[in-house]
Amino acid sequence: MSVVSLLGVKLLNNPARFNDKYEFEITFECLEQLQKDLEWKLVYVGSATSSDHDQELDSLLVGPIPIGVNKFIFEADPPNLTKIPASEIIGVTVILLSCSYDGREFVRVGYYVNNEYDSEELNAEPPAKPVIERVRRNILAEKPRVTRFAIKCQGTPRTPPPPSSRPSSPRPTFRKMTQTSTGRRKSSWSRRL
Repeated sequence: MSVVSLLGVKLLNNPARFNDKYEFEITFECLEQLQKDLEWKLVYVGSATSSDHDQELDSLLVGPIPIGVNKFIFEADPPNLTKIPASEIIGVTVILLSCSYDGREFVRVGYYVNNEYDSEELNAEPPAKPVIERVRRNILAEKPRVTRFAIKCQGTPRTPPPPSSRPSSPRPTFRKMTQTSTGRRKSSWSRRL
């Protein structure tokens, strides 16, 4: 069993306009104190034919993490349109939400995203140059592709305690985001529910 388990990801603004922020409510459980922060990333796949157009929309350091069930809101800016081929703005693409510990990815959640115009007329006869103000994105949240990777979090592998001896945390903890001196966002616990 993993030291950190992803319990759920809820999309808070879906569907939305193409240029709206991405907002996720992420819930995870931590079974033991971690020595380092977790790093969450959101990547937008800009082209099906080349990874040169992939964009890291945001990354967030989360820590220190208390034992128990934790919850936070992850917001990310929309992709930079100048890095996406115009022919691939409309249609289906992918976003990847991942979490790493000590530089090693241990979970990735992939979602299909359908970008289309908000009117039947524009969808039937799309303009040569995309009209971004009229493009809506719909993340297919019901069918995520979750991939887990086995990593060693710290020390030696251990067997988790039986459920009766685990610290109880009936309510998740929410996090508040701050900026670090390196420019990366970092969260800190703001309140316990």
